[in-house]
Amino acid sequence: MAKRPTISDVARASGVSVATVDRVLNSRLPVREETAQRVYEAATVIGYHAAGLIKQRIRQDLPEYRLGFLLQKPEQHFYQEFERELETATLQAPRFRGVPVVDFWSSQAPEDIVAHLDKLAAKTNAVALVSPDHPTVTAAVERLKARGIPVFSLLSDFAPGVREGYVGLNNRKVGRTAAWMIAKCARRPGKVAVFVGSHRFHGHELREIGVRAYFREHAPDFTVLETLVNLETADLTHQAMLDLLERHPDLVGCYIAGGGMEGAISAMRIAMPAHHPVMICNEITPESRAALADNIVTMVIGTPLARLCRELVDLMAHAIKDGAANAPGQTFLPFDIYLPENI
Repeated sequence: MAKRPTISDVARASGVSVATVDRVLNSRLPVREETAQRVYEAATVIGYHAAGLIKQRIRQDLPEYRLGFLLQKPEQHFYQEFERELETATLQAPRFRGVPVVDFWSSQAPEDIVAHLDKLAAKTNAVALVSPDHPTVTAAVERLKARGIPVFSLLSDFAPGVREGYVGLNNRKVGRTAAWMIAKCARRPGKVAVFVGSHRFHGHELREIGVRAYFREHAPDFTVLETLVNLETADLTHQAMLDLLERHPDLVGCYIAGGGMEGAISAMRIAMPAHHPVMICNEITPESRAALADNIVTMVIGTPLARLCRELVDLMAHAIKDGAANAPGQTFLPFDIYLPENI
């Protein structure tokens, strides 16, 4: 039977004295944060029975921050996964005790978003949200900033110069990447369709700009059609996609820059065109994964949610502790690429 690890084993594994481990275990005298963390990690690795207690002792003196997150479309797989990753990142933050508070808005009416934002801000120290860029939202962010509550934009930027920071993808690069894939995979030059959820979503507009810029610079034989607004709904996208396939037999590519990809996928399954246009969409979900496997979707561009949430939580804590930044910034995460051969 293996010997049960002792306090001496923890001290040896962490490179400190037994007395230091004892101080960490029993909260006697101050111990440097880095040293206490090293003791905890060593205790965990060797299976010391009181590793959980050491973690509790380390965290009891940490400040508590309540972090608010406002997302959209709670019924969608992507936002459900987003919620889980935000909660995990907040609860596992190493330098503070985090309390995640997650809410959702259901309509794109700015007044509805602001009502949820104000309610969330009333019970948290900092807020991050997904939102269209609208003057009503900007005014609300200004009010919160005056009260000392930092606000971060997620996925699509808004209130530039007022919000504390943006955390997400470089959406112009996302659009250019989608265009590159269409140009490389299409059998011939032809027409390309782009769907956006709303022109108020800054991220969608940047993706559209990226698509058009790439074709203008590198593949001028392709024609990018007038942009379609689908309000990120599957039904609108489904009908619009069927109409596109009927009116434009030379459609060779389609990029859904926001939500609603489920409608485009279902339309393609029904229409079964002789030559499938190259379809690009965003975020890996059960629907997009199945469409990749069936070669209906050529590429999915994904947000690395776990990494984004860790970066965001760290930035929010920094803003709470040190105050608003003099120059609100942008944090770009590298995006994931999913293809039929790597899912």
